[in-house]
Amino acid sequence: MKMYLISDNVDTLMGMRLAGVDGVVVHKAHHVEKALDDALKMEDVAVIMMTETLMKLCHDKIYDIKLHNKQPLIIEIPDRHGNGRTKDSITKYVQDAIGVKI
Repeated sequence: MKMYLISDNVDTLMGMRLAGVDGVVVHKAHHVEKALDDALKMEDVAVIMMTETLMKLCHDKIYDIKLHNKQPLIIEIPDRHGNGRTKDSITKYVQDAIGVKI
């Protein structure tokens, strides 16, 4: 099974290509959604990596895919500007997933 990268940065894509990971560079929300749809159609892709910036552009679609599909695993990677998560990001994710405030 393969990994696939959807990035907003050419440098990130080039670094991942050195590790044998293929992918695309996109910047607009509709291009992100198309790249995601294309990656979901690839039967040999088990993990889709996306930069934080792009995850924010189509959060609802990604959330729906994560809830309803077993595969591929979609993971968020920091972009070159660092990690933009707040200190309670995991708590918020759990609250959204199970509907219980902790």
